[in-house]
Amino acid sequence: MTVRVRFAPSPTGYLHIGGARTALFNWLFARKRGGKFILRIEDTDQKRTVPGAIEAIMDGLRWLGLDWDEGPDVGGPFGPYIQTERADLYREWANWLVEHDHAYKCYCTPDELAEMRQEQMAKKQSVGYDGRCRHLTPQQRAEKEAAGLKPVIRFKAPREGETIVPDLIRGDITYQNKQITDSVLLKSDGLPTYHLANVVDDHFMQISHIMRADEWINTAPLHIHLYRAFGWEQPIYAHLSLVMNPSGKGKLSKRTQAFTDSGQQVLVKVSEFQEAGLLPEAVVNFLANVGWSFGDDVEKFTLAEAMPRFELEDINPAPSRLNYTKLDWLNGQYIQEMEPLALAQAVKPYLDAAGLEVNPEALLAVMPPMSKRLKRLPEAVEFLRFLFDDAPFELTVEQATHKHMPREAAQQAFRQMRDLVAAIEPYDAETLGQALMKLGESVTANGKAGPFLGTARLAMTGQKVSPPLFESMVALGRERSLARLDAVLALFEEIGD
Repeated sequence: MTVRVRFAPSPTGYLHIGGARTALFNWLFARKRGGKFILRIEDTDQKRTVPGAIEAIMDGLRWLGLDWDEGPDVGGPFGPYIQTERADLYREWANWLVEHDHAYKCYCTPDELAEMRQEQMAKKQSVGYDGRCRHLTPQQRAEKEAAGLKPVIRFKAPREGETIVPDLIRGDITYQNKQITDSVLLKSDGLPTYHLANVVDDHFMQISHIMRADEWINTAPLHIHLYRAFGWEQPIYAHLSLVMNPSGKGKLSKRTQAFTDSGQQVLVKVSEFQEAGLLPEAVVNFLANVGWSFGDDVEKFTLAEAMPRFELEDINPAPSRLNYTKLDWLNGQYIQEMEPLALAQAVKPYLDAAGLEVNPEALLAVMPPMSKRLKRLPEAVEFLRFLFDDAPFELTVEQATHKHMPREAAQQAFRQMRDLVAAIEPYDAETLGQALMKLGESVTANGKAGPFLGTARLAMTGQKVSPPLFESMVALGRERSLARLDAVLALFEEIGD
């Protein structure tokens, strides 16, 4: 079998992270099997279509590194790949179903349908279309059309027996046919519903496997009957596990933007992950762990590493929570692997957005140590703020001293440090490190450099959380480092010898 799978989002505004996981699993399966991954836009609900949404969806997929073999922008042998451009095809096959007694025209008005539902609820009956137009005579249909009523086309669902939905993830699922209603296939405006367009497109695009969210399971019996009515071979189904909020309460798919769940910020749109300073490699790694496992207790892996292991049968059908703590850990791991120049380029847009300008050389100097401390890229703004504030940081006496380096020793240490910084060559992290370590060991009562280096870092950066001392001084440059040392020495002069 030639594997052909599709990701078919509706352009209602953005790429949801749950939809991104569906796309990822389809992509992994296609790439492992040497098949095709198709992007199809299901835009027949024109009232909810948002301008620019198609481009936003494609941008999100590209950011995640999920390329497609056929789609709206790249074309392909089974296009067009936007459903509103395929309307004639849906009308043709909807009418074919009517002509072959698998569907019928329904002339019920919205008011009639509302009254029908109210009666059903009052009688505590199942709510759904009761088939009142199913057996209209040709004369009755002619009268309704003469009255100007525009019909929809409904499927003539079976009333008896059962339908088995074979699913690679969940096994066989049995439905009683009496549960299947006569669903609308073609709306009065001539556009199809999801049911008809989905089946027609999957057939003519030769889709072999349908991987979609489990919320669509209940539509599978209807779709199977449509395949049978057309005489077409049905694709293989695999309904993915439900994605839950981190707390396990509520479906994440119901959310449209970031929110707080049990005190934790939960991102929803793929664009929100991007804006939050998360790397695409970390996000796809994170998503691959939602309902599927790499095995061997391995949680960090690339798509290239996951691909040969990926099997639909290994997907867990149970609902899965999103672990954003693990996402931050993964992101930190990928940040650590970045080359200094690449990390500097990734961090710079967040510095620019904060209105902070930094010398490229200074930025590069702090990248190696900073990479070990960042979980998300925007954290670099506060981490590096000391580079942009030239106002002297005013240490207190307590901050300038230590129990192993009292005031007199501290004052002498900073004087020696200033002389050292003024003369040292070359002015780089390695040379500064060796000299300042030696100085620190000579000025503390316990002979350890830590107390001096910690105080010196606070004097240089004015921050409790910052890059290490030596790299911070290189980033500041010799003159700015000397200016900050002068401010410390002025403190000691103010309090007297």
